[in-house]
Amino acid sequence: MTLKLPHHNRYDYSPITERKDYSWPGGKRLAFCVTTNIAVHAFMQGRGHDNAKHGEPQTQRNYSWRDYGNRIGIWRLFDLADELDIPLVHNTNSLLYGEAPQIFERIRKRGDEIIAHGRTNAENFNDFRWEADEARIIREVTETFTRNEGRPPKGWLSGGSYEHSWTPDLLQEAGYIYFSDWPCDDQPLWMRTRTGRILAVPYPVELNDSPQIIHRQHTAREFCDMLVDQFEEMVEQSARHPLVFNISIHPHVFGYPFRLRPLRKALQHCFASKFMDRVWKCRPGEIADYCLAMKPGIIPGS
Repeated sequence: MTLKLPHHNRYDYSPITERKDYSWPGGKRLAFCVTTNIAVHAFMQGRGHDNAKHGEPQTQRNYSWRDYGNRIGIWRLFDLADELDIPLVHNTNSLLYGEAPQIFERIRKRGDEIIAHGRTNAENFNDFRWEADEARIIREVTETFTRNEGRPPKGWLSGGSYEHSWTPDLLQEAGYIYFSDWPCDDQPLWMRTRTGRILAVPYPVELNDSPQIIHRQHTAREFCDMLVDQFEEMVEQSARHPLVFNISIHPHVFGYPFRLRPLRKALQHCFASKFMDRVWKCRPGEIADYCLAMKPGIIPGS
């Protein structure tokens, strides 16, 4: 007998070597995205990383460390993006409106994109056992962003990228065009839901300062070496296949001056590449809009 493994029906296997070719707007080949993660946490309660030890209980120390990102770090990242002419997208908790409304003012001024990132990073969907509870949270988050921004967000990222089996269905039914919980590809792909489809836009589980620096204890310069290597390899490979290069930055990690400096140098190095004519600086929502407008049969899953 052949072993039958548990599986999903969200997408079919599609090797990149067998896909149809296409280009991004203007004939570009590499979509370049920089994503920040702006979160709020419960004081001495709930979930959240610690900068000293793994699995530590919530204390005023790790609460303050993360709050540094909202008080100091994100403003440095805004300035760096202005300096280097980088559009940003922000995975953002809806409760941030009550904690730090000035951050949203800067986001609007820059014209950046907001991705709905739950209510708070002090919780994730593993804390809720029932589909109806999750649907209520998605609805609450969506309504909060819509009320404050005048339109709903196009994209979603679950806290910690944790999902239940029904999460993509709920997101599609709530009106989301895309989400980024599945790090399975370097190109967008359409995923099936029970009432339609939703686009999966690549978001990094590897080129992400949370696992690399907090969990694996890499230095800022080691992370920035990864960034440069990823860019240089992908921009060369993009001659054969259109790709998405996305990096994930947390303000309470790279908002510190000693990490900001190598990040600046790494991005400057990338932007000095002889292949920059292949690069589309963009936001994931723009990728989603472009994929929506493409003829069926080009994007995997369509």
